[in-house]
Amino acid sequence: EVQLVESGGGLVQSGGSLRLSCTISGVTFGAYRIGWFRQSPGKAREVVSCTFRGDSRSYYVDSVKGRFTFSSDPAKNTVYLQMNNLKSDDTAVYSCAALRAQKVVVGIGCENYAWREYDHWGQGTQVTVSS
Repeated sequence: EVQLVESGGGLVQSGGSLRLSCTISGVTFGAYRIGWFRQSPGKAREVVSCTFRGDSRSYYVDSVKGRFTFSSDPAKNTVYLQMNNLKSDDTAVYSCAALRAQKVVVGIGCENYAWREYDHWGQGTQVTVSS
């Protein structure tokens, strides 16, 4: 059984930092591609950051560029989202999701895969940024 478990969310003041972790179990780490998504009340779910193997750079939604960093530790089956200089607009439930590698088309950037195409999801972790 594939499981994704997020941690690291919480309440932080504007300008502060958090690091989210997503640990994947029940699957070979390289068999999936991981994306970070977020959703706040009344807004559509959006991809925040993703990296597919072979990509030269990670994708970041414009609103987080320069502030968020996607990284991974294959030895720990874990991916991270370092979030710096947090803003109130970053308040949302953040989730990691796994997409089977067989679905990935070479040359198609990870940001072009809709959240509905992902196969497995974590439970989500709340990030609240107070102004």
